[in-house]
Amino acid sequence: MDQQTATQTPFVPEGADDETRAIVEALYGDGITARKGAFTPDWADRMREDIETALAEALSRPDGAVGRGPNRYYVEIHPEQMRGFVDLVDHPWVRQVCTAVLGEDYEIVELGFDVPGEGAMNQPWHRDFPMPDETRRTGRLTSLAFNLTGVDTAEDMGPFEVAPGTQFDDSEEFTHGMFPPKSMYPRFEERAVRKYPQRGDVSARSALTIHRGTKNESAKSRPVLVLGVDAPGAGNAEHHDMAVTRGYWEQLPQRVRDHMRCPVVDELTPITQKHTIEGLVMGEA
Repeated sequence: MDQQTATQTPFVPEGADDETRAIVEALYGDGITARKGAFTPDWADRMREDIETALAEALSRPDGAVGRGPNRYYVEIHPEQMRGFVDLVDHPWVRQVCTAVLGEDYEIVELGFDVPGEGAMNQPWHRDFPMPDETRRTGRLTSLAFNLTGVDTAEDMGPFEVAPGTQFDDSEEFTHGMFPPKSMYPRFEERAVRKYPQRGDVSARSALTIHRGTKNESAKSRPVLVLGVDAPGAGNAEHHDMAVTRGYWEQLPQRVRDHMRCPVVDELTPITQKHTIEGLVMGEA
């Protein structure tokens, strides 16, 4: 197995303060970091309401949602479908993390959510997309995923499980570059940490860090918002269909518009989900 370990030198910006240095070192070390209480529980409740509305709409049409295993869905949405979008992308901590890891010209490329419902099973260990050539070649992280829970996470709700320090694991045995074979599972299981975020918390992670959703043994769903951000040239925007209307664009603060790379359109088109390979493999879990 050709496997790197989490001993990559963090790309800490020159002149970074202690907090910024700690953020970068966490993302190059464990592959995940978080800010507790970045938003209020009421803000998170409104986010959950918007997720539930968007999920119902997505499930009402073909390919509106992609299955990631039994009773587990992913849906990509437009910014206008989330009342708190500007609050999120303009939050000081979110901007600090993006700038520190991805540079001043970071790009907001994805907005969506995962919903593991009652009966959702353990996912296979995976990363969200194949390792980019630049990361493999230089060790630099070129994208981040921010997650925000819509509920206070409890043990029986299928918590997110991450294997810290696996974002640089690399092997030709990874199916589709994303799914390690079961023979490698002991490495992830011995490192596995379950996360129990509460409403208002926000985490940032490298989507390359090996992780999975676990079995939901409750009668509740556990909706989680996903914000995807790229370094310039990372190329993930081409895999997403996020757009904004002209009226919405004109109301956005300039420092938000500076990081948006999506089309500005007269009318929004519902997004057809594209995660076909991932959906198929997740369905086998």
